Amino acid sequence: MTLRIERSTRQRFTVFTLSGRMEAAQVPELKELFGCDYRDIILDLRDVRLADRDAVRFLRGCEANGMKLENCPAYVREWIDTETN
Repeated sequence: MTLRIERSTRQRFTVFTLSGRMEAAQVPELKELFGCDYRDIILDLRDVRLADRDAVRFLRGCEANGMKLENCPAYVREWIDTETN
């Protein structure tokens, strides 16, 4: 299973819909897609089935930098919150 990335727009936001398995190997590609201003990006994680530790740390950093995480799976949200504390 790999990570699928779809890009769309919603009002002034760029929405990246992720599905599949999110691993550290995809983090550099995602960083390149996102650019430098995270405040105008929404990540829709509804179809993320599995995420490794590096991916969760990346998501935590994205959120800390102003990116909105939408439809975040409960286990990913709990892991992000645990990593923060």
